[in-house]
Amino acid sequence: VQLQASGGGLVQAGGSLRLSCAVSGITISRYGMGWFRQAPGKEREFVARINYSGGQSYYAESVKGRFSIARDNVKNTVYLQMNSPKPEDTAVYYCARQRPDSGGYIKSWDYDYWGQGTLVTVSS
Repeated sequence: VQLQASGGGLVQAGGSLRLSCAVSGITISRYGMGWFRQAPGKEREFVARINYSGGQSYYAESVKGRFSIARDNVKNTVYLQMNSPKPEDTAVYYCARQRPDSGGYIKSWDYDYWGQGTLVTVSS
């Protein structure tokens, strides 16, 4: 199973950026998928989660209204649209598959397969 995150880079505050997570080895249409991030010197934190069909999504309060998670089950890919990013959004962003037996979605242990991460740097 591989999750390949891409789309990171340098973006100006107030701009936009779209991250992609291409998955191979499993069919994601059965699973919830999430995005996490880890800033330098900080713990990994939940950003967003989308259910298996794309009908429900959840966000950390810090990104609600600015970020949007989406999925294309045909392309086996998950996206994170980052609008109006702020310097404090600077982090390595990781995509992950939610564990089939997980009862929650905001903790790292609710996920089993992880991508390698893509760095997002937001300049002020």
